[in-house]
Amino acid sequence: QAQLVESGGGLVQAGGSLSLSCAASGRLDAIFMGWFRQAPGKEREFVAAIAWIDGGQFYSEIAQGRFAISGDNDRKAVYLQMNSLKPEDTAVYYCAAGNNLSTKQTHWGQGTQVTVSS
Repeated sequence: QAQLVESGGGLVQAGGSLSLSCAASGRLDAIFMGWFRQAPGKEREFVAAIAWIDGGQFYSEIAQGRFAISGDNDRKAVYLQMNSLKPEDTAVYYCAAGNNLSTKQTHWGQGTQVTVSS
């Protein structure tokens, strides 16, 4: 069973940037690997993902144009560069891996807090 370990996150002012990293250990059998987030009182939502088969990148509307996902297939690692951050981006960001882009993922990381101050 694979384990996903996130790093990065923290506190940043609005307009700033943060980078998140996630690395998988153990056997990972997943088509996609990427990021979700959950703000207080809200449902978990998709942010961005990468498809291992061809490196295709997928973004939600909230991430399009501001966030960039990249990955290392050999290391089964994904990275999320977040730019032009807004206070509404404040959430716990979760690394995930699975066979779709819904919240029904096979593997989840423990989450990392991102806080954007106004």
